[in-house]
Amino acid sequence: MSPEMLAYPFLFIAIFFESFVLVTLLSKPARAARARTAGTETPSVAIVVPCYNEAATVAGTCETLLALEYPKDRLEIILVDDGSTDATPSAMACFADNPQVRIIRKENGGKHTALNAAIATTGAEIIGCLDADSFVEPNALREIIPCFADPKVAAVTAAMSVHRPKNLLQHMQNAEYIFGITLRHVFASVNGLYVTPGPFSFYRHSTLKEIGDFRHGHQTEDMEMALRIQQKGYKIENAPYARVYTKAPETVFKLVKQRTRWTTGFFRNILGEYRGLVGNRAHGVLGMLVLPSALIAVGSGILIFSMMVFDLVRNTVTALEIRAGIPMSYTLLPHSSIDWFYLPVSVYVLLGASTLLASLSLIVAGKRISKTPGNLALGLISYTFLYGLIAPLWLLRATADVTFGKRRTWR
Repeated sequence: MSPEMLAYPFLFIAIFFESFVLVTLLSKPARAARARTAGTETPSVAIVVPCYNEAATVAGTCETLLALEYPKDRLEIILVDDGSTDATPSAMACFADNPQVRIIRKENGGKHTALNAAIATTGAEIIGCLDADSFVEPNALREIIPCFADPKVAAVTAAMSVHRPKNLLQHMQNAEYIFGITLRHVFASVNGLYVTPGPFSFYRHSTLKEIGDFRHGHQTEDMEMALRIQQKGYKIENAPYARVYTKAPETVFKLVKQRTRWTTGFFRNILGEYRGLVGNRAHGVLGMLVLPSALIAVGSGILIFSMMVFDLVRNTVTALEIRAGIPMSYTLLPHSSIDWFYLPVSVYVLLGASTLLASLSLIVAGKRISKTPGNLALGLISYTFLYGLIAPLWLLRATADVTFGKRRTWR
């Protein structure tokens, strides 16, 4: 059996999954979510900004929160210094006199402890979380609040993209994040979300009191909380027009480190306390499609990358063997142009190209759904040529860490 045969099932699953996303995008619940307008309800809201060594960005983050189009007497901003060792306390002190802002300082204990410390001090009906390196649009909160009209909705996520991408790697991540906008929008329409990202996710305070505080969650407290919400039978919604922008790693090393943490957190949560969600019909699309597909995606990413490396090595060796019998003077001579008629095209190549084309279409759809500004051309190009080469690095690393029980520090 050729190596390509091993990839066929994974490629068919990928095409099926993307077809499901495209079809669900046109479904009545998804269309209704896109048609939803900002309401007039103004429940009391507290937005928590947990900080650890965020002196460079926390002021900008707080400024965007103060600019939110929401009644000032109904919005509270809680800045939590989680034992920073840089100038974060000084940056926070600039807002000490603002009646909307409250500052909490505590010993370092991790993001989940910073969130819990803030939540314990407020009686707000809705609790929001915003990472200290993220920035929101003025109307974002207005877009979030109507999603809580359904009493079964325990959490709401926003539409996240990269803040001012500069290099190709950041443009690649921006395309990936916008792809995520489409996926979150679609999954929310079938209650299939399993993570509430740190940038601008909101929770019903009464539900948090019922199901408990944030936990360490294997360094992915936002994923653990979302899985717990789903396990308890609540819903997680998405507000596709609530735009938030976050800083993205600027080097491959930092990106792989970040994504290794995310992926190991996913594995350890799903294969640990929340393994009962996988394949569970009681949890609908989340249990029967989304979580199994996420697990399969890790395996397929590693397999297809390994096949690429294998083919590259094999073809290189073959080329060297052929060239060994050909004089160098002939090799360097110009030859006739390539006849594209003889370009090798296989079912494997066609399936791969179809999967990539569908992914790019969903990225474009995400940009249009959320009305995210900016040019996406560099993002699409860098995603096409870089993502498939870089993603396997963190998939392999995370899989090895989970297999051998290795624990890495975040900071």
